Amino acid sequence: MTSTPSAPSAPWLTLIGIGEDGSVSAAGREALARAHVVYGGARHLALCDAPTSAERRVWPSPFAGVYDALAALKGTPVAILATGDPQWYGIGSALAAHLDPADMLVLPSPSAFQLAAARLHWPLQEVTCLSLHGRPVEMLNGFLQPGRRILTLTSNGDTPAQVAHILTQTGFGASRLTVLNHMGGAEERIGSGLAESWDQPSAEFNTVALELIAQGDAAVFARVPGLPDTAFRHDGKMTKREVRAVTLAALAPLPGDLLWDVGSGCGSIAIEWMRAGDSTRAIGLDPHAERRLMARENALALGVPGLDLRDTAAPEGLQDLPDPDAIFIGGGLTAPGIVEACLARLKPGGRLVANAVTLEGEAVLLGAHERHGGELIRLSVQRADKVGGLTGWRPMMPVTQWQFSLPRGGHFSPPRGAQHSQPHEVSA
Repeated sequence: MTSTPSAPSAPWLTLIGIGEDGSVSAAGREALARAHVVYGGARHLALCDAPTSAERRVWPSPFAGVYDALAALKGTPVAILATGDPQWYGIGSALAAHLDPADMLVLPSPSAFQLAAARLHWPLQEVTCLSLHGRPVEMLNGFLQPGRRILTLTSNGDTPAQVAHILTQTGFGASRLTVLNHMGGAEERIGSGLAESWDQPSAEFNTVALELIAQGDAAVFARVPGLPDTAFRHDGKMTKREVRAVTLAALAPLPGDLLWDVGSGCGSIAIEWMRAGDSTRAIGLDPHAERRLMARENALALGVPGLDLRDTAAPEGLQDLPDPDAIFIGGGLTAPGIVEACLARLKPGGRLVANAVTLEGEAVLLGAHERHGGELIRLSVQRADKVGGLTGWRPMMPVTQWQFSLPRGGHFSPPRGAQHSQPHEVSA
């Protein structure tokens, strides 16, 4: 006798997008009528005019307390009010990470991005959509390119002035800044002007639109690897532009991937990694405080404030880190066991790249190549420079680079007998 699988239970938690005028969809009104508990910000609860007899709860502080509260309500009809589309820089993704997505029904309203594009007649598919809500405004530095159109959410009424300041300081002061306040509500107001002369007040609830124009002194950087060395504050000990471009190509940043930058120095590799791929993450390890400070300043200036810098070195500092998709070893290569310690933590499909400029470092890479395989290459770069009144080639220090990658379905297994030369082993 066979049993019939039971049908999945209906979602008990409904996320309802609400407009600035308090409007919700017909399905949202039905969900509110059924709900026993309604969560939302004080503004959302005040705006909503849909009839409900549910208990109204404002988000707790700290916010993380809501996850246990919702788990305790499992099976009870609960509604959550959120601005616009809860899945676009909204609460939806955070809830899905803590609760079973099958328990949730999402009913979006038009997002701030959709409303702003409609007001400005911008083709939304050609616009960069960002969120500076609760994020450092310096994140904008990663997207400053002539001709780009940006729509961004903000934290409060101070954000537009902070954006205008950044644009002016970076040579984009001629850019047009438009602030759309309370879109869709009775207090809707739109103000526009140049960043360099911005002096307009903004409501606490606003969206910013940017049309970027670079002036003559603007530092314009592409998002492909190989930024000029002058883009970074450094002490001379950094991966130079040409080698950096080759290194990033071998590391191959993919969306969402995590990089360990071992011996990160001024952060050039980690920063370019984060600029090159969508939602990429990087952890930089360096025991020198002055270099971590430089890396922090560089990360802010180049628009990746999320760079995670750690006061530690490898291999001892690797233990508590999440497993990486890629590893770059640019410093501390001669520390005993560093290569194997890093390889042991690579995820399937992971890549490891190590650079050496000393004979001792080269010896480590030669041994790694003999034990594990991979590719061993040598990079030699010469730059034209003045020689008296003429021009000649000035060579940079040659760089030996070892590149190693794991198959998508494989894990690293150290070879039996570390002193013997044999190909790397992969366990499925």
